Amino acid sequence: MPFLNKKFQLGNLTLPSNIFCAPLAGCSDLPFRRMTKKYGPGLIYCEMVKMDALVRHDPGTYHLLDFEKEMHPIGAQLCGSKPSLAGPAAKMVEDLGFDVVDLNCGCPVDKVTKDGSGSGLLKTPFLIGEIIANMVAAVKIPVTVKIRAGWDEKHINGADIVRIAESAGAAAICIHGRTRQQGYKGPANWGWIRECKEAAKNILVIGNGDLFAAEDAPSMFQETGCDALLLSRGTMGQPWLIEDIYRCLEGLPALQRTAEDYRRELLEHLEHVVSYHPDRKAAMEMRRIGCWYLKRGKGARKLREKINQSRTIAETRQHILDFTWDEIDFSEEEVVEEAAACDI
Repeated sequence: MPFLNKKFQLGNLTLPSNIFCAPLAGCSDLPFRRMTKKYGPGLIYCEMVKMDALVRHDPGTYHLLDFEKEMHPIGAQLCGSKPSLAGPAAKMVEDLGFDVVDLNCGCPVDKVTKDGSGSGLLKTPFLIGEIIANMVAAVKIPVTVKIRAGWDEKHINGADIVRIAESAGAAAICIHGRTRQQGYKGPANWGWIRECKEAAKNILVIGNGDLFAAEDAPSMFQETGCDALLLSRGTMGQPWLIEDIYRCLEGLPALQRTAEDYRRELLEHLEHVVSYHPDRKAAMEMRRIGCWYLKRGKGARKLREKINQSRTIAETRQHILDFTWDEIDFSEEEVVEEAAACDI
């Protein structure tokens, strides 16, 4: 059975593929999603938003949910631990025009977990079921949930949560093959994803974690038996990863990405940032975005430093245009020493 499914059924929604793009807090804003959308993912998600902020109509929260009609199918991700807010927040997402609503049970940062939200919910799995049930009851669009395999290696409960989410009516569950304790360190354990897939009866299982290159996709499908993939950090600085995965899964030869490809994509991303953010905010955003695109390039340090020192977006653009990109070697293997300063 082929791994790539170009008519993927998620609840009552038919998606163009089973290769999705994750909600990345602080990263997957509108400009970021413009870059990934052009490569045809089956589904993209906006950044995570807090349920309580949404129901009190916080303007900044609505800003995180900006999207364009070309971005359909699109999902929104909710974060919170109060079942009473889950239904109203999910209904608001549906009314805004989203195709899917997701519950975040994976964010590992302290400011999210301290009130039991994000991966803090892994400690109260039956509360996850209650929240999902309230979301399902409130909307007609598919409800999904994203979890980590457990709080730590002594408390791996992903398979239990799969059964709970299925009973609560979730259409799909995404498993990140790390614990909350790991954060983003160390390798993802795809065996935990496989255990979750084996626990599922009807609920779809989405694999997530360490999908950085095209060849990682068939490996994850093979090793876990999952139904779909969720790409996360792998799309940062290489939005074409989606296209590369499609080609790999269809048995087509890989496209060699040149320095000119990186230059062109970085400049396009810059223009999307400029059109969306004020000048100073755009310049600050490009410090991080430039790092994403340049971290794989040997010889890119000078350009990265210039971008990080730029005070205006005009300076940033000029540095990119003036740099001799032929000096950068974008090999297939990430240059670790160059990338260290760019880790998130």
